[in-house]
Amino acid sequence: MSHRGGVPHTPGLRVGLLVLRVPHPSVLRVRGLTFGITGMCALRNPLKRCYGQGDLHFVTFSCYRRQAYLGSVLARNRFVKILDQVRLRHEFALVGYVVMPEHVHLLISEPRKGSPSKVLQVLKQKVSREDKKSPFWQRRFYDFNVWSEEKLKEKLNYMHKNPVERGLVAHPKDWPWSSWSFYEKEEDGLIGIDVRGC
Repeated sequence: MSHRGGVPHTPGLRVGLLVLRVPHPSVLRVRGLTFGITGMCALRNPLKRCYGQGDLHFVTFSCYRRQAYLGSVLARNRFVKILDQVRLRHEFALVGYVVMPEHVHLLISEPRKGSPSKVLQVLKQKVSREDKKSPFWQRRFYDFNVWSEEKLKEKLNYMHKNPVERGLVAHPKDWPWSSWSFYEKEEDGLIGIDVRGC
């Protein structure tokens, strides 16, 4: 087991051109060299959850009534710290993320025990308790199963461009609350990422 930025990593699983670093081999079930093409229900109904297929999950959740509760540096740093704690405790792979002022995108594996729904419930509860705003979050979240390397790249690009598209920064490198620096510069950001290019 190796450590990157204080986050423990185990040997990776090869998926096409990527090596997934997962906390436990059973967290991410990989079929051959790509994710299993099994998450198609996400295309038909984004609120229907498809778990147990070995796919990654691109999840989006928003602050209550789209308020900018994550609008400050302190609030975004607090969110990232809590995300890291929840990731280590529930043993899921964090493959990508971006924290925006009023919403969050995560690209995660299913946890070793439980489901992404349970992980998000715990994460949202811990963040709202720390910030003392109630309600802090909208109740539902969007979940898209990521079943191929092409979809993985698409979702990472979407997340990393989000701060630029919203006019918050001129370049993704200027928004530290995302996984951009890990993929583009191979540098640790505010939180360890569980995937590395070959």
